[in-house]
Amino acid sequence: MPSAFNTHNTNPLSQYPQAWERAGKVKLLVLDVDGVLTNGQVFIGADGKESLKAFDIQDGLGIKLLEQCGIPTAIITGRNSKMVLARCEELGIKHVHMGVDNKAIALEKILKSLSLTHSDCAVMGDDWPDLKMMRKAGFTVCPAQGHEAVKESVHFVTSRVGGSSAVRELCDLILKAQNRYEELLNQARN
Repeated sequence: MPSAFNTHNTNPLSQYPQAWERAGKVKLLVLDVDGVLTNGQVFIGADGKESLKAFDIQDGLGIKLLEQCGIPTAIITGRNSKMVLARCEELGIKHVHMGVDNKAIALEKILKSLSLTHSDCAVMGDDWPDLKMMRKAGFTVCPAQGHEAVKESVHFVTSRVGGSSAVRELCDLILKAQNRYEELLNQARN
């Protein structure tokens, strides 16, 4: 599969012909946190506890725009973090699963609670712990810095890295594929 870093091609969708069609069917966005919503760095304080996470503000707006269109976002992460919980509360994300060993099981619970199928969801992950969950999704996405094994197995690799608007890139793709992007942009302009 071609790299998302191909500088000769300015349209990453041309490298991933299935992405547009699959994005058009998304009814739920499921995200990992570290390496997707953040740059993947974990800061540990002197007390041995996680002390800082940085979230991209454009990612947050993208999530809110999807929600406006009736597409909820869910979080499934292997780590427990009060900072993640606070960010989810701020964004209105209701489906938050932290400290998860088997992300595929958490995905099943979310799909069941929303009466959705695997083909209804997009999953964005960046590393091996996300692979089982991603195998079950209708549309799989990886940020540009994701692990090679994940990049090779997804339907789309963003041009941006995790924590730097990669999620917003995906949200925009979903909105465009579902003919909602221009409407929302016009609302923002007026």
